[in-house]
Amino acid sequence: MSVAVITGSAGLVGSEAVTYFAGLGMDVAGIDNGMRAEFFGPEASTDWVRDRLKQSVRNYSHYAADIRSEEDINRVFEKYGKSITLVVHTAAQPSHDWAARAPITDFTVNANGTSVLLEATHKFAPDAAFIFMSTNKVYGDTPNRLPLVELETRWEIDPKHEYRDGIPETMSIDQCLHSLFGASKVAADVLVQEYGRYFGMKTGCFRGGCLTGPNHSGTQLHGFLAYLMKCAVTGTPYTIFGYKRKQVRDNIHSADLIRAFHEFARNPRPGEVYNMGGGRFSNCSMLEAIELCENISGRKLNWKYVDENRVGDHIWWIGDLKRFQSHYPGWKLEYDVPRILEEIYELNRERWAA
Repeated sequence: MSVAVITGSAGLVGSEAVTYFAGLGMDVAGIDNGMRAEFFGPEASTDWVRDRLKQSVRNYSHYAADIRSEEDINRVFEKYGKSITLVVHTAAQPSHDWAARAPITDFTVNANGTSVLLEATHKFAPDAAFIFMSTNKVYGDTPNRLPLVELETRWEIDPKHEYRDGIPETMSIDQCLHSLFGASKVAADVLVQEYGRYFGMKTGCFRGGCLTGPNHSGTQLHGFLAYLMKCAVTGTPYTIFGYKRKQVRDNIHSADLIRAFHEFARNPRPGEVYNMGGGRFSNCSMLEAIELCENISGRKLNWKYVDENRVGDHIWWIGDLKRFQSHYPGWKLEYDVPRILEEIYELNRERWAA
């Protein structure tokens, strides 16, 4: 039986990957030590997802291991050895703001943890496909230098610009402000590429925009759409930071993302890098997202505006997906922002009310 090792297995992307690859008949070894609650507090705990997976996914084994621990990780990888055909690495410290408070923890989780996982894969399962959940923050604030036009509800790129269909992987990651989180993810991203190019491993970096879905334990510092809808439903105050409330993000549903992972796993290309998000199909501004949340929930969002933006935050991000789609033409997005928000609302409103 082939084995998939999935880190961050109780998180948004990790849990979706567990369900998907277990559904294909693979045995799944999930690694998650619950640090999300340490990062963002009890409300962001993923314990409820972990417990659901352990109860409902028959071929799932859970390991509360720390990805920074060579001993813990090697023990898991040595147990399964060359039966491991896929590694999906989604575990991370994912917040700009939190990274600035504890930069050493941020770096050791994001960079050192990735190094430990790559070396364990290289040692025990060198033929496995290794998928890394990277981020568009590796580009730092370079996207903010693009020629943007202010519209009524959003910032938008000059329609004559070469990036009008989205930002490609050729954008430079140098000479810009990344935030400490962005820097730690750059280190991990480059390591994953290097293990692919130097050792010939089947590694792929997926540089995500906003990742979302009903399994997201949204919190103020991470989980844009899920937390926004949660605030609308519960009446929790929401703070918008900068850019006249018109900042734009593309948003990809975790199910669409995992199907992209599957395409790569079936035919991996060593050392590849892909911008992966909602693209032109699924994106919104903050103002547009608020209106959607209010219409779907039937409640007004209690929000306030702070003129100062977060350090390194993007004004406009829409990724260009053409590179991935040219390599894997069988893949396409199925969820746009309204459908994503409707699903988040329907599957979480009772839990939030409780």
